[in-house]
Amino acid sequence: MNVSLAYGQGHLQVELPDFTRVVQPRPQPGLPDERAALFSALDAPVGCEPLAQWLRPGAKICIIFPDITRAMPSRRLLPWLLDYLHRHGVRDEQLVLLNSTGTHRPNTPAELETMLGPAITQRYRVVNHECERDADMVQFGVTRSGVPALINRLAAEADVRILTGFIEPHFFAGFSGGPKALMPGVAGLQTIVSNHGAENIGSPQATFGINEGNPIWDEMLAIAERVGRSFLLNVSLNEERQVTGVFAGDLKLAHRHGREFVRESAMQRVDAPFDVVVTTNSGYPLDLNLYQGGKGLSAAALITKPGGTIILAAECREGVPAGSPFDRLLRDAHSPAELLARIAAPGFSWPEQWAPHIQTLIQSRARVLLHSSMPDELVRAALLEPCPDIAAEVFAQVRRIGRSARVAVLPWGPLTIPYIAA
Repeated sequence: MNVSLAYGQGHLQVELPDFTRVVQPRPQPGLPDERAALFSALDAPVGCEPLAQWLRPGAKICIIFPDITRAMPSRRLLPWLLDYLHRHGVRDEQLVLLNSTGTHRPNTPAELETMLGPAITQRYRVVNHECERDADMVQFGVTRSGVPALINRLAAEADVRILTGFIEPHFFAGFSGGPKALMPGVAGLQTIVSNHGAENIGSPQATFGINEGNPIWDEMLAIAERVGRSFLLNVSLNEERQVTGVFAGDLKLAHRHGREFVRESAMQRVDAPFDVVVTTNSGYPLDLNLYQGGKGLSAAALITKPGGTIILAAECREGVPAGSPFDRLLRDAHSPAELLARIAAPGFSWPEQWAPHIQTLIQSRARVLLHSSMPDELVRAALLEPCPDIAAEVFAQVRRIGRSARVAVLPWGPLTIPYIAA
């Protein structure tokens, strides 16, 4: 059978055995009028008063939006949100738009214009969050490990915070969206490193589909609530990036409503684990570089037999990226086992350690290959095995295993939460 894998800004056509199980989200239609749905959600939010009633003359308003590594259709949605605010008396000078980069690099002016449109970037104050600039932060207590909980001052000191984003399955936070706009979106580096530390990442509750009781999520939410009330504006998306639902209002209640909507389409049951699982990172922008690759791997790992094979198709047009903490940590080790032992050592702390931690945890249970645009030597430096031909590798594994071989493919990677029937 021919399967179309999300890859970069297009698709990768791969021939797989006819008995391959295709695991993907249930189709969800786009809303017939996204703008009307957004306005309706702002006027009738979940668990709080309409957004219009949050606005006061002269109030400082901070709109937090996702960075370029996220598929949020901000260019469509933010003009409607800004129109709503202006209809209710908000002036341009009251507004700041804060890019929730987390630990990622700042986005360039050209990238911001692509994400938001020139009508926004030329009219409003748009700021990149920079997690290492402690002078730009305000402290809200400490994390569980005793590290200062730091949040960007523009968000912390705003009279009205509007958290925008989209909800999808998340491999260690349960679901994206909600408080993630604040923490880690506009948090300090040491705060993020603490929250994403080895103990939390290693928790069995830190996985797809689990929020309450997940140590990472619980701390994200607790820190976000210390900052004060925030108005949530989250959406759900289908594979064509059309909006399928708008969830606005109280941070906890609106997000819970949204994630249960997403769960209905994302959760997919299978009857037994597989010998070979082909997955993706859901294409651009999530497969822009290898840093996010653990998301697609984690989805596949949920249904891979111990000792099985996972093949990740991720374009990685920006590579690892070179010189990042993620890159340096990978290059410092000779094997996944060595790196996993180092990360698990008491007291170890490293920026972006969550990504190699998850990768090496999966590699301790399965063979992991990568099909990408990266040179083979760069793939190997990242402790992964290059896979130039996905079809050839899958059929080779099937011949090796024999007639009992089981193969699955996740064309949209982490947009699906596969699970094995009890």
